[in-house]
Amino acid sequence: MRKGIWIFGLLLMSIVVLSACGAKSQEDVTASLDKKMGELKGYKAEAKMTLTVGDEPQTYNIEVWHEKPGNYRVHLKNANKDQSQMILRNKSGVFVLTPALNKSYRFQSEWPENSSQAYLFGSLVKDILEDKEASFKAGKDQFVFNTKTRYQNSKMLPSQVITLKKGTLEPVSVKVLDHNENPVVTVEFSKFEFNAKFDSNAFDTKKNMTSAQLEIPVLKNVSNSDSDDFAVKYSMAEIPGVELLDETEVTTENGKRVILTYAGEDKSFTIFQEASEISLTSSMEVIPVSGEMVDFGFSIGAMTEGSISWTDQGVDYLLVSSDLTPDEMVMVAKSVQGGTVK
Repeated sequence: MRKGIWIFGLLLMSIVVLSACGAKSQEDVTASLDKKMGELKGYKAEAKMTLTVGDEPQTYNIEVWHEKPGNYRVHLKNANKDQSQMILRNKSGVFVLTPALNKSYRFQSEWPENSSQAYLFGSLVKDILEDKEASFKAGKDQFVFNTKTRYQNSKMLPSQVITLKKGTLEPVSVKVLDHNENPVVTVEFSKFEFNAKFDSNAFDTKKNMTSAQLEIPVLKNVSNSDSDDFAVKYSMAEIPGVELLDETEVTTENGKRVILTYAGEDKSFTIFQEASEISLTSSMEVIPVSGEMVDFGFSIGAMTEGSISWTDQGVDYLLVSSDLTPDEMVMVAKSVQGGTVK
């Protein structure tokens, strides 16, 4: 009897020890992430991003390349439309390529270091490591972190849920939440390759514009005046007391311009919309951009004091306000993407 009890005790202790050895604490996982980032030479990833803004969710396919120390290539394609943009960072700067317009916008920016990016592995690891109050759960096959974000409008999108695969620590999904903990941005990774190999010109601006235009050709056969029948989009942002007061359409040399005026007791803003001009030159047009680079998810904007400008699906947008905060400016700009189409 005593021998049986003794054997049972040894078995129980073995189970406890094995369980303890197999369980990873939050500190263990963050230390492993820190080490992995230190050893990482680069990666390739494919993902689907869904933006839940306005009436209907918008879905985009994303391809990400990163090579240390500072080369990035993010190809963003609308899943349902022949539209794409590419963010490219190389030794010459940060570029936003719009192949259908044959244009490249050059920013003086610290992107992606200055903000959270739901589709960049290094950004997710940085968010995990810097948030000392992050929560952690270890599941059967995954590690789940709930962290603060570092977005320009972090008051509107304060937190995110990051899911990593056990063993490899590659990202599985990211959900960026609003203040009611509703997912606004969801990124689901389908492929991830650590320490991927790249050609010497993989991050070259001209090469990437040429390859992007093989998928999305320049709209050379469509004149700018033929594109002036674009659908008007409206702000869906909820700012107390603010409503659409006026909608005006004016004729310009390149077609039409729509002016939407929103106002309330304390806040007001104006949104200008007009068809983008297509560069018909034989080579890519490089346009220097002043202002802070803002990543909307569906497009890249330039923010100065009192304004944000961006291009989406062949339409140029300009948001102007003297009393909206920077967070509110970004919120309004993002809501136009999901606005009601007239």
